[in-house]
Amino acid sequence: MKLKKTKRAMSMAMAVMVAVSAAACGKSETSSNSADSASSSAQTESKDNSSSAETQAKTDPSGASGEGQTITFWHSMGGVNGEAIDYLVKKFNEENTKNIKVDAQYQGSYDDAINKLKSAQIGNMGADLVQIYDIGTRFMIDSGWVIPMQDLIDADGWDDSQIEPNIAAYYTVDNKLYSMPFNSSTPILYYNKDMFEKAGITEVPDSLPGIEAVSEDLITKGGAGEAISLGIYGWFFEQFTAKQGKSYVDNGNGREGVATAVEFDSNGAGLNTLTAWKSLADKGYAPNVGRGGDAGLADFSSGKSAMTLGSTASLKQVLNDVNGKFEVGTAYFPKVSDDDQGGVSIGGASLWALNNEDEAKQMAVWEFVKFLVSPESQAYWNAQTGYFPVTVTAHDEPVFKENLEKYPQFETAIDQLHDSTPESAGALLSVFPEARTIVETEIENMINKNEKPEDALKTIADQINKSIEDYNLLNE
Repeated sequence: MKLKKTKRAMSMAMAVMVAVSAAACGKSETSSNSADSASSSAQTESKDNSSSAETQAKTDPSGASGEGQTITFWHSMGGVNGEAIDYLVKKFNEENTKNIKVDAQYQGSYDDAINKLKSAQIGNMGADLVQIYDIGTRFMIDSGWVIPMQDLIDADGWDDSQIEPNIAAYYTVDNKLYSMPFNSSTPILYYNKDMFEKAGITEVPDSLPGIEAVSEDLITKGGAGEAISLGIYGWFFEQFTAKQGKSYVDNGNGREGVATAVEFDSNGAGLNTLTAWKSLADKGYAPNVGRGGDAGLADFSSGKSAMTLGSTASLKQVLNDVNGKFEVGTAYFPKVSDDDQGGVSIGGASLWALNNEDEAKQMAVWEFVKFLVSPESQAYWNAQTGYFPVTVTAHDEPVFKENLEKYPQFETAIDQLHDSTPESAGALLSVFPEARTIVETEIENMINKNEKPEDALKTIADQINKSIEDYNLLNE
């Protein structure tokens, strides 16, 4: 199935997507990235962009230098992360030899940024470079608004093997890198080493059944009020699917073509996840602590729970909140079954070059992007934010080495990333925000209302499939 790149249709679809996205994301990977709802009914008339994204953005940036250009960069990094962005932008503006100036503009949440794009027109997008969250990837590819990053890479002869392959894999479709990874993270298991030692547990469990097996000892011997504070988060459900080596949706997980239906209902992944999750909840080991990726962190940091799941980018926050009360350990995100062979997929956001039909600005954008993913910039970004350095050689930078020495727990995140494979890259789905809302609602109902995993799975699959059908129908 091939989707039509019509601005009016994409704008209407975007309105549907954004209306549910705040609830979908719950809390994002870190508190500074939380996605608040920003609904807007603005729709604009525009020419029919029915050609593919590649054809529409078929410009050769090599014919322009970018010299003296001012480009606009929309981002969604607040707090400490925003300060790190400001530092990098200031450094680029002062040091680049082409007198390129970057005007960095904070847009609020990821939803705010992508919602603002839908009211723009090709050639006057309002921004030249925009940061878009991972679950907006399929939408951006379908939109026809972008210049694939691969086009800029190839025109410059830049070596894209510099990018961590398991990070680049998420944003790569048909061997084309559509956006440049920037703030990337994966989920990991955090555990209280003191409680484990007190309970006499010498091996950290690597699966949900393994967690269940040690939970009673952690409570009765280790002093935990909860074995694991497991936030109800759609991203975790997606990761449990990837850990089983299974697809979330059809058509090659939405990478060989536009997804038309979920597959986690038919391939067993969804039922396996919900059954194991409900078992932990029913036994009192994983009570409902709320929705979102950060929902379980408070109980863990206060010493109430012995384990939690969270983003690698939350490591500094966790360590600061624990403040030495106990020793924090980290381990790989757990498997659903002991014999699972899958990996984890990337979360976070990436940088998209918008097609404003201005070759000089395209070259200026590319110069700035190269600066942002340089080893020096990425080492600094990692040290300030906790996100992965997306450039392999950033690991050789003194700043990165010093940060790793200070926070050795981050080594777990690096090892887990390298032990995963591109096949675990994760799904691409235009209605992902809505899908996450559906997943979280039904997991909560399963726990609170004692629904059967089979019934919860059917509701999840039926509702997401309806959303996919509606979206695809709108964009045929």
